Amino acid sequence: MKLCRYGEPGEERPALIDESGVLRSLAGVIGDLSPKVLAPARLASLAAIDPQSLPRVDHGQRLGVPVAGIGKYICIGLNYRDHAEEAGLSVPDEPIVFLKAITALSGPNDPILPPAGASRLDWEAELAVIIGTRAKTIELSAALDHVAGYCVANDVSERAFQMQSSQWDKGKGCDTFGPLGPWLVTKDDVPDPQNLEIWLDVNGRRMQRGNTRTMIFSVAEIVAYVSRYMTLMPGDVIATGTPPGVGMGMRPEPVYLRSGDLVELGIEGLGRQRQYVA
Repeated sequence: MKLCRYGEPGEERPALIDESGVLRSLAGVIGDLSPKVLAPARLASLAAIDPQSLPRVDHGQRLGVPVAGIGKYICIGLNYRDHAEEAGLSVPDEPIVFLKAITALSGPNDPILPPAGASRLDWEAELAVIIGTRAKTIELSAALDHVAGYCVANDVSERAFQMQSSQWDKGKGCDTFGPLGPWLVTKDDVPDPQNLEIWLDVNGRRMQRGNTRTMIFSVAEIVAYVSRYMTLMPGDVIATGTPPGVGMGMRPEPVYLRSGDLVELGIEGLGRQRQYVA
């Protein structure tokens, strides 16, 4: 099941995508795609609805962040060996955890707004995990039971800010640095999160191509690991790292985003994003 939210910022309404790709409103069924809707029983009740019974939404609507009321946006750094190597950094022995500000969240096709002083604006296509049920110090074998679904994320980064100290948050958490969506795809439609193709283009040129099977730490390992240090709540997001091909790692010289550039990215079965740099 593909769930999303559409409408202007702050006025988004819930919807699902039917098998033919048509947007169908859920506004008469639920108030919003809030964390409480991500519980297994609530998702099952939505899956039982005949999409053809739902009102059709006009084409061309803006898509927002697919889940309302996200509490934490957690990121995992250097989770692909070849990405760590291109960045000139050591392959981690355990997951590197940092946070994006919630105010970084934006719709999948909203523009990227470079902050004042930005000079090394970069891209990172990532698989994002949406938590469905509370998870605290859970076992690896139970980790995926706490996942509601998956979506596409672009971990937009300002490298000049990121590398000013050992703390990455400043370079990762600027406004519009967290495009998420277009959909939340429930986990029953993603049988193996460790075998998904990921790609990203800049101005039509393929920059990133990878597969989640080459992650250093799997989705289940990440969820279990993070739950040891902070309680994961419904609606929390975990971005699981990016494959090689980021601008910082380009040779002979790095390549960074400029005003007017078009970034397009996607993950197999999870949809695609499209962002212009303002």
